[in-house]
Amino acid sequence: MKNAVIGNNKQKANLIVLGAVPRLLYLLQQETSSTELKTECAVVLGSLAMGTENNVKSLLDCHIIPALLQGLLSTDLKFIEACLRCLRTIFTSPVTPEELLYTDATVIPHLMALLSRSRYTQEYIYHQTILFNHGAVQNIAHLLTSASYKVRMQALKCFSVLAFENPQVSMTLLNVLVDGELLPQIFVKMLQRDKPIEMQLTSAKCLTYMCRAGAIRTDDTCIVLKTLPCLVRMCSKERLLEERVEGAETLAYLLEADVELQRIASITDHLIAMLADYFKYPSSVSAITDIKRLDHDLKHAHELRQAAFKLYASLGANDEDIRKKVSPGEGHAPVLTASKQGVTST
Repeated sequence: MKNAVIGNNKQKANLIVLGAVPRLLYLLQQETSSTELKTECAVVLGSLAMGTENNVKSLLDCHIIPALLQGLLSTDLKFIEACLRCLRTIFTSPVTPEELLYTDATVIPHLMALLSRSRYTQEYIYHQTILFNHGAVQNIAHLLTSASYKVRMQALKCFSVLAFENPQVSMTLLNVLVDGELLPQIFVKMLQRDKPIEMQLTSAKCLTYMCRAGAIRTDDTCIVLKTLPCLVRMCSKERLLEERVEGAETLAYLLEADVELQRIASITDHLIAMLADYFKYPSSVSAITDIKRLDHDLKHAHELRQAAFKLYASLGANDEDIRKKVSPGEGHAPVLTASKQGVTST
């Protein structure tokens, strides 16, 4: 079937008329079907969807969307990718109602969770973002009020992915209302210290990306008084290693193009001194108190150094006075030692 339908619209139509679609969907959803068979079924269905608009209508009439969305819950990456590829083909057709993607509130968060699975999942899901021009932003924004922390986080991560280097989406997010509050105001609330660190970091990313995309001014209080201090907090040695890396890299991106933000950051909470600590892993103290943590630090020390270098570069990109703070002061020696030897300083 797969070989017969590739590039042949007449054969695709014939198979649909002969009732192939219900049979393929049956096999796709059977627990007794092997993963390989399910994947092949999704591939054939995707090929049928690439035919005429009538083909897509026939697939929709057979309720293909719920079956493919169910397939995304599989643990097999190849099957997931095949389902996503088919979904992308169907949803890029003008005959497919976009609201079919939002009948289940858990679908969008799950799609966002799949972003990190592979390059292909990113590619196939990214094409779904064209739906942001058709009301999808509001559907996802509504998830930020969910009682489930996991759903709120996936919605937040979705916005951070979509706002990155995307002026159109960032400007759209600026004016979205959720229960009477603008979306940036909700992001700011999620930056508060009493919120989980993951939520603080992801909210800071959203605001950072919106700022860099030109939707929020660099001198806006939500950037200067909320986002920047939050990211500096993430650089503290009290934070987990991964949080420090993510915080420093996001802060570096925020500061990269704005001299005033660079100046403010350089005098916020002893940031430059904090960065010097990025080069002190693994330390003898951690070796004595926690062998497991020492092993973790050894594996990831290079990530800390790389993040620190990025932030140093952003801090000193435009202002000579800031460069002087980094060079002769307490932040200089660790940088020099790490860059020359690739090891921690003494």
